[in-house]
Amino acid sequence: MATVSPLDRVADFPAIPDGWAYLDTAATAQKPQVVIDAITRAYDTSYATVHRGVYQRSADMTVAYEKARKATARFIGAGSANEIVFTRGATEGINLVAQCWVATNLKAGDRVLLSMLEHHSNIVPWQMVAEKLGVAIDVLPLTADHRIDLDAMARMLTPAHKLVSLGHVSNVLGSVLDARRAADLAHGVGAKILLDGCQAVPRIAVDVNVLDCDFYVFSGHKLYGPTGIGVLWARPELLEAMPPYQGGGSMIDRVSFEKTTYAPPPGRFEAGTPHIVGALGLHAAIDYVTSIGLDAIHAHEAALVAQAREGLSAINSVRLLGPEDSAGIVSFAVEGVHPHDIGTILDESRVAIRAGHHCAQPLMDALGLPATARASFGVYNGPDDVVALVDGVRRVTRIFG
Repeated sequence: MATVSPLDRVADFPAIPDGWAYLDTAATAQKPQVVIDAITRAYDTSYATVHRGVYQRSADMTVAYEKARKATARFIGAGSANEIVFTRGATEGINLVAQCWVATNLKAGDRVLLSMLEHHSNIVPWQMVAEKLGVAIDVLPLTADHRIDLDAMARMLTPAHKLVSLGHVSNVLGSVLDARRAADLAHGVGAKILLDGCQAVPRIAVDVNVLDCDFYVFSGHKLYGPTGIGVLWARPELLEAMPPYQGGGSMIDRVSFEKTTYAPPPGRFEAGTPHIVGALGLHAAIDYVTSIGLDAIHAHEAALVAQAREGLSAINSVRLLGPEDSAGIVSFAVEGVHPHDIGTILDESRVAIRAGHHCAQPLMDALGLPATARASFGVYNGPDDVVALVDGVRRVTRIFG
């Protein structure tokens, strides 16, 4: 049996009762008390608007809000806080790039390159803009162990490809992209590359300079932070050249009925009153994860994955999906049993997993499955949770014969 490194943090999470195995972190992470406290404290004692008040509390909240931006920049190795755009989540970050960069830089005949692993949020925005522009979309195949095939990428890329957009870690299979190689390949034909980091930032250390990407997006709620807050990082020269995403307050320099001029980034892309307290909660989540250490988190989750794969592989009717070294995620199918039935029976044993297509229907088609069952781990999980998962799946096989 695999040895699991100790990382006993479940007591930090008030919404996880004793005996409940929460294995759906890839969908959304539970929130540690320090994040809840940061949000509650802001509303209880110091809430005010930002960037516009002349009174002290507004000034203090503005400082706290911009500290969150600086902390986010440090967290992913950005050169400046001005490279960080706060969004509602990774989905909005991708849509922002689609509407503000792709829509103004691509033309009919250009091409966008995606992969078979992508979340719908990294497919549909490109389809929407491609239909308007006459841009074509190409799709990278997978290797035998369900990774993005970068050898195929090297063969498929042409000077017509202007953007490559790939998941850094698959939300379904946990496959980790060799992001630097992908960036080098993209840049070799003059293309920009966007990385969807939703599943990466809670699990592995990210440095956008090392990755050499052009855009990076992630969501706060998968990083133990609040919902409704996300991040788009982009190279400063790209942000400077991009038009606004939405119009309204905060994103302007000067408004008249004849003409409006716009604020520099990142304010240009943050129209309206921002999710102030969400940013403070994200800051607390980043501090929390940093205090544990992403290397420790990665090692812990890797051990849980190994334990889960070992236990599930001993069940004859179970088909494991994805690579053995997946990042914190184990997807599987049970022969003759729909994943929704697996999830329902596991729930009776107080084991919470995700069952469905995981917002990745093209991948399900490629796997020849309507859906899968997915267990995904976080800092609050331990060996007992994996035992409960495996025992629950054994019960599923007994029920269905």
